Amino acid sequence: MNTFDFIIVGAGTAGSLLANRLSANPAHRVLLIEAGGRDDYLWIHIPVGYLYCIGNPRTDWLYQTEPDDGLNGRRLRYPRGKVLGGCSSINGMIYMRGQARDYDQWAQLTGDDDWRWERCLPDFKAHEDHYRLDADTDPAFAALHGHRRTGSTGEWRVEKQRLRWDILDAFAQAAQQAGIPATDDFNRGTNEGVGYFEVNQKRGWRWNAAKAFLRPTCVRRPNFTLWTGAQVKRLLIERAPDGALHCRGVEVWTARGLVTAHAAREAVLSAGAIGSPQILQLSGIGPGSLLQPLGIPVLADLPGVGANLQDHLQIRAVYRVQGAQTLNTLVHSLWGKMRIGLQYGLTRSGPMSMAPSQLGAFTRSAPGYTWPNVEYHVQPLSLDAFGEPLHPFPAFTASVCNLNPTSRGTVRIRSPRFEDAPAIAPHYLSTPEDRQVAADSLRLTRRIVAQPALARYQPQEYRPGPQYQTDDELARLAGDIATTIFHPVGTTAMGRDGDPMAVTDAHLRVRDGRGGRIGGLRVVDAGIMPTITSGNTNSPTLMIAEKAARWILAGV
Repeated sequence: MNTFDFIIVGAGTAGSLLANRLSANPAHRVLLIEAGGRDDYLWIHIPVGYLYCIGNPRTDWLYQTEPDDGLNGRRLRYPRGKVLGGCSSINGMIYMRGQARDYDQWAQLTGDDDWRWERCLPDFKAHEDHYRLDADTDPAFAALHGHRRTGSTGEWRVEKQRLRWDILDAFAQAAQQAGIPATDDFNRGTNEGVGYFEVNQKRGWRWNAAKAFLRPTCVRRPNFTLWTGAQVKRLLIERAPDGALHCRGVEVWTARGLVTAHAAREAVLSAGAIGSPQILQLSGIGPGSLLQPLGIPVLADLPGVGANLQDHLQIRAVYRVQGAQTLNTLVHSLWGKMRIGLQYGLTRSGPMSMAPSQLGAFTRSAPGYTWPNVEYHVQPLSLDAFGEPLHPFPAFTASVCNLNPTSRGTVRIRSPRFEDAPAIAPHYLSTPEDRQVAADSLRLTRRIVAQPALARYQPQEYRPGPQYQTDDELARLAGDIATTIFHPVGTTAMGRDGDPMAVTDAHLRVRDGRGGRIGGLRVVDAGIMPTITSGNTNSPTLMIAEKAARWILAGV
């Protein structure tokens, strides 16, 4: 009864798409395993509900980082979705592919041209359902985003945001005055420019991977099985007489106790850049120096499992303003809160339809860069830290992140117990390059804010404070005010044969540490990225899953 052709661990962004594609053939028995519960919590679906989902054990793993020297000893909350839809149920909903050069670099690092931008573009388009395709549109746009609406069958809805803010419009104008061009499409292969983000919403509701790929299609298929509230304890790895390793299934802790599920063809880890390396390490696949002291037999000594952690660290500069409406002022009156609720209830618009960041910009932190190396997330609000109250004065936040950090961190299990959270050590701002970009980014923010378009609002720098001017001061202050933007990748990175840190090959098959592969086992999630994409990581993860589904079905 517990034998399936394919077992997918993790019903998040990648796992939901994989389940849809692999179960499309009724001859394939597919099991999808999710440690969290169903996505039936109302705040998942109201866009501003991320405020009630992050830090909520119903929807979040509640991870924290280790104390970080680059953050002056601070620990950060590290949200990861623990619910159907995974991080797509609690994230910022921003649709962003990255830059063409990201994927060309992957092709170079793996030696496989299938990862080049022009070959990834069809995999983005395969599931995209862009609102601009609803009507007859520019053929050049359709070439980048799919067929015209009559031929589009994509499940991943992309829409424009349903609100604007005068203060954000002024910031966009100031960015243009500072030399950043306006753009209406961040997803052409070069995302340089300033404009409002497009979001994964549908008529004012969050559009997560469970809605897109599991309902109604998968759940109606008799060959599809979904387990929720089921956490994988370990993979079942067998060693043949010739020494070859093969994954035969998984052990899963469920409401019924410990259950074994067998995979006739493949088991696929889609538990994310934190969960997948944790499961591999618990199963004896990882750095021998980590596993042996914990009493875990080493089946495949792969030092790259849990290494190469990369993330986007956003530096949150706050500016007080005058004469501008911001969310700070709206929510500090009962009438303002009532108006916000009424607007959303009647029109599905207004602040309750907000993504965490509304305005974006991609540009260069210094003239020497030949491509945009920083991204802005600009919000008409401010607070001391995520989860704390908004400031009682009108303000906006211009968060800026280094798109291509050189700092590398780790994810390492603490014990053989699957219930124990792993140690997450991002090692932010641990290289001179990253510290220089941080300092340059804060100076760039000041230059934008000083443009005439914002002058009427009399912006005053609240954080980090205009008294800090030197590189060392700004880098240190960046460590005080920066936080993760929730984009961990790279902990099960793909790479060429012979690369000692490569966990998977270019087709995402897990290596055995001896030059071969572990049969019947792949990783398909953001962890396989050898380098982080130049932008938000959710949609690139869908592209990875789209490509991987074809390889899995073909057995290559």
